This record gives sequence, structure tokens and C-alpha cells, in this order.
Amino acid sequence: MTETTALPPVAARRPVIRTHHGDTVEDPYEWLRAKEDPQVIAHLEQENAYTEARTAHLASLREQLFQEVKGRVLETDLSVPTRRGDWWYYGRTEEGAQYGIQCRTRAEGDDWTPPSLEPGVPVPGEQVLLDGNVEADGHEFFSLGAFDVSDDGTRLLWSVDVTGDEVYTVHVKDLTTGERFADVIENTGQAFFTPDGTAIVYTTRDDAWRPDTLWLHRIGEPVTQDSKLFHEPDERFWLGAGITRSKRYLVIGLGSKITSEELLLDLSDLTAPPRVVWPRRDGVEYSVDHAVVDGEDRLLILHNDGALDFELVSVPASDPTGERTVLIPHTPGRRILDVDCFRDFATVEYRRDGLPRAAVLSYRTGALDEVEFDEPLYEAYFGGNPEWHSPFLRMSYTSFVTPATVLELDLVTGERHVRKQQPVLGGYDPADYGQRRAWATAPDGARVPISLVWRTSFGEPGVEPRPVHLYGYGSYEHSIDPGFSAMRLSMLDRGVVFAVAHVRGGGEMGRHWYEDGKELNKRNTFTDFIACAQHLVDTGVTTPDRMVAEGGSAGGLLMGAVANMAPELFAGILAAVPFVDALTSILDPSLPLTVVEWDEWGDPLHDPEVYAYMKSYSPYENVREGAEYPRILAMTSLNDTRVLYVEPAKWVARLREAGASDVLLKCEMSAGHGGVSGRYNAWRERAFELAWMSDVLGLA
Repeated sequence: MTETTALPPVAARRPVIRTHHGDTVEDPYEWLRAKEDPQVIAHLEQENAYTEARTAHLASLREQLFQEVKGRVLETDLSVPTRRGDWWYYGRTEEGAQYGIQCRTRAEGDDWTPPSLEPGVPVPGEQVLLDGNVEADGHEFFSLGAFDVSDDGTRLLWSVDVTGDEVYTVHVKDLTTGERFADVIENTGQAFFTPDGTAIVYTTRDDAWRPDTLWLHRIGEPVTQDSKLFHEPDERFWLGAGITRSKRYLVIGLGSKITSEELLLDLSDLTAPPRVVWPRRDGVEYSVDHAVVDGEDRLLILHNDGALDFELVSVPASDPTGERTVLIPHTPGRRILDVDCFRDFATVEYRRDGLPRAAVLSYRTGALDEVEFDEPLYEAYFGGNPEWHSPFLRMSYTSFVTPATVLELDLVTGERHVRKQQPVLGGYDPADYGQRRAWATAPDGARVPISLVWRTSFGEPGVEPRPVHLYGYGSYEHSIDPGFSAMRLSMLDRGVVFAVAHVRGGGEMGRHWYEDGKELNKRNTFTDFIACAQHLVDTGVTTPDRMVAEGGSAGGLLMGAVANMAPELFAGILAAVPFVDALTSILDPSLPLTVVEWDEWGDPLHDPEVYAYMKSYSPYENVREGAEYPRILAMTSLNDTRVLYVEPAKWVARLREAGASDVLLKCEMSAGHGGVSGRYNAWRERAFELAWMSDVLGLA
């Protein structure tokens, strides 16, 4: 090798020695955790140089992939305007600009039909509220956090993160004069106006990056005089807040992974102590919204108290622990996810048969009217409905083959209006692509769904082996639903079949699917994924030398585990911000987010059974000496606060030490958990990953 392509030396310094539950472990690469150490930064830069040298032959393909997605996307575009008060709010993008521009224009009377805006055509009466490109100037990283306009439309607040660590600074602007207020609030999480626009409610975090305190800042007063509305001392619980659509209550939400509690503050008197809706009970989760039914203030509570897949009840707002009226009973296999209250109805989102569903609940009749779609695989949800009363109800719809679509339901006539579908330039035809669901059988007999999409000109999957890109996640009850990707078309058009393994630990098949893939059941996540990969081989869809696996964050843990357990099944593994040193992290309560994670993974610090179980699967501990690992690409970011860069850095070092012959690490030096900022930068980063994947699959 030349000097530029030499492996970065990773000195196995004096090991850090840990002993837990009588088990002593020596860790020779723990020194890489010292982020401020110049030698650590130098090492990461060497890794980047090595990765760039090893992938230099893919430079033209990377550029081609970037240009392909750029050529499919309408770069100068606008979102569908959303009405709030006397204004239509929308976002737009401009060709060549990395970030979006937030705008508004005046609404005309009672017309609720959104104005039809043409890309590139000046919008009459447009007012630019915030240009992300201006705000990002001079920063390598830029992320817009909070964005809120006061109800009277005269004030704007927004927050920005310019490092990637997800800590935001709040700014305020007078929209009538264009002048910025002197009010600047640093180190925040959430932030939004009170309805009268005179104050800001915001959250701050503790040293472990946990949102724990809710504050009230009155505009024009020093931040040092801000009032503390609530503080949550329990390290397992995160704090969040929001205002009901009715503008009656400020809701304070407290939640661990398995328990929640909500409190109400009447917006007419934020100085009064908040009142608890239902006192927290271990294992009981619930959420609250406010409705007015037949002139009575009611709280609609979605809960799992004796209802694994949740039920919806109504209680008096004056006495939440009083008599419950069941609105939607618990039905096993129908996992109710969310309920939002409007003046005359509530929207309900749930999962059934592995797919998301959306419905409207009538207060008057109690009927639950599901919005139906024809495609076998899809994703649908309500969104963009800020007003308490509107004749239209907006929702988003997409599938593997249908670009993102904004629909509006006419609540009077029942008609369905397509307000916009994401343009795909270059002659895209959804009829050129197929999608279907397959089922794998896990070692314990569980049937695991697999979603597939492919270009039909290459034939039906299974007729002859094809390259496969298999994606998985499987944690936190998070579901990976079928959604459209313009960049994915580049792989489909090269003959690749894209597949999602809906493994346990996710929420695709209901709450039990999640419960069966967490804590002491975590191995099911990994064996499910392996079963899905084996099913694709056994049914002739692909062969091991033509399959690449991908997962990120907790899905990166999945990638590390299957690399150890079944390396022979994959030609390559792409692990993005991977949680591969899980045991070390979950053992250390001083690290960001560790204590709140104990309800997801178990507590290895205090429970020897959990310790032994986690040690049996944690990727870093289980790297196999002499195993024939597939090619591996690990992507990480220096400022990631969720999965620290040190995890993939240590994992890569240990894989090489064990003899893995082709392992690469790429570390973004000014980004966070979500990777680089800016749409063009994000496209280039994805082009890098897809070019590597194409090389592994023999398509480069």
C-alpha cells in the first residue's frame, strides 16, 4: 500500500479494565473516547483519508449518483400552504440552495382551499419569514429546530443548532418591523409561543442530555428571570410539552420507555401549579388531548392500562380520574398510536396487519371512519392541521412506488383532493416498479414480514438471483414503513431489489412485536433479520454474495450483531452511526441518555442477568477472531450525542485486529446523529454510501 492508503495505526494503549458482577474486561481501544485529545482527532482524520483512498475509484460513480438524484428532484419547489389564522404558511427551495426558505402570504376571507403556487413563479404578497441559507452562512453545520409564529401572526421564534449536538439557541423576531428582539435563549430543546405571543415556553437538558426542565420566558425580560414551570428529577423520564389545539391547556408530558405521566396547566394562569392527569404507574403509558363534546370539557386519553395495544377513553376534564367512557376499545393486533382532537372530531392513527391506518372519530356518532387506500404497501398519516376547526383535513400518503402526496379530505362532502404530489423528473412511471410483501419464519416460529420493491423490467424477484439491499432497524417500537425515495431509484434502475426486514423490536405488528424484541428478548431482533436474509436466499431472490445489509443507530447494533452471527450471509454491511459498543455505553450512567435507555435494553449495571445477556450480543465484545467478515462501511459523526463516534471507531479497530480484511470508517467532523446538513451535502453523502454498496454488489 502507498502511504495514503495505509491502515491508520490504532495503538492498543494500556487497556481500561472494568469489572462488573465478577466479570473483568480489558478494553484496549477505550482511549479513543477522549474527543478533545489531538491524537484521537488525528486518528479519525487518518481513517477518513484511508476511506477516501480506498474508495477513490468510485469518485465518478458517486458523482453520477449525485447527479441522478439531482436530476430527479425539482430543486426550485414549494410545499402546499397551510392555513393558520389569517395567513397561508409554506416552505420553498431554490436551485443551488442547501436549505429551505420559510414564507407566508395573506389568506382571503373564509376560503380554505390552499392557493396553487407554481415553482419559480413569484408568490403575490409573499413574506419571507426565515431563509435557512442566510442563517447557515458561515457555519459548516446548520439545523433548524423550533419554528413558531404567534397566533396573531406578529412574532416569529426559531432555534438553530450549528454543531450537530442537538442543543439549540432560540431567536425572536418582530414580523411587523423585521427587527430581531434582544431575547436569545441558549441551550434549549423544544420552544414555542404561548397563544398570546408574549412569552416562550422552552425546555432545557441536564448533563446527560435529558430534557428535564420546562421554563417560561417573557419576551423583553432577561433570561435570568425566566420562571421554572416544572422540573422532572427522575433520570429515567424525558420531559416534553405542547399546547392543545383548543388553546385551553399546556400539556407537560413525562415519559420513560415504559411509563408516562401528563400534567395540565391552564393557559389562563400559567403561574398555578400543574395538575396531574393520572399519577404515574410503572408500565402504564398514556397521552392526553382536550376536546369539547356536547358543550362539556373532556380529556381524551389513549392508554395501555390493561390494554396491550391501547384503548381510547374520555374522562371529565375537571376530574380525570373519574368515570371513563370507552371510545375505541382495546382490540388485540390493532395498535392505536395517536389521537388528535379537533372541534367536531378526533383523528386516530393505528397499525393493523403490519400497515399504518388513519381514521376519523366522530364525537356525535362515535363512528370510526378509516381512510382506505388501494396499494398493498403504503404509509399514511395526518399532518399540517393546526386549526381547531377547518372544513378540510390534511394527510400525507406515500408508498415504495408512489411519491409523497398531500391529500385533503373534505369533511362535508367526503371528497378526497390531491393537493400535491412530489414531482419526480426524468419521466418516472410508477408502473415500472413492483412492490409486495413476503414472510420469513424465525427460529421460534414467528412469521416476520419483509417488504420488497423492484424494477419490473428485471423480472419478478425469485425468478433468478438479483442484487439485494436489505434494510433493518428493530428497536424502540419504531416501524419502518414503505416510503418513496428518489435516490433509491438509482439502485432499482440498476437491478437491485430493495427489501425491509420488519424485525421484532419494531412496532410493525403491534405492541407484542416490540416486547418480543427488547431487553432479554433482544436476540429475536437479530435472528429475525438473519431469517429474512436466509428467506431471500432460499426463495431465489438473491445469493449471499449479492446481498448488502444496512441499518443505522440501533439498526447499526443490528448490523454489528448479524455481522458476528452470520457473516457468511452478506457481501457487505453498511452501519450508520452504529450502536455497536452497547454494553460499555449502557453500563455508564454518566453518558448521555444511558439511564433512560435501561427500560429498552435492561440495566446491566445492577442486574447480572442483563449484563451477561448484553455481553452475549454486543457487537464490540463478540467480534470473532479469524471469521470471514463481509466488507463493512461504518458511518459516524464527531458531534453525535446519541451514539458517540467512539463506538464505531473502537468496533472498526477490533474488527481489523481480528483479521477482517475490508473495514472502512468515515467520520463527519462537523455533524451530529443525522449526518451532514444541507440537502446537497446529504445527497452527496448518500451517493457515497450507494457507490460503496454498488461496488460490493458488483454494479460499479
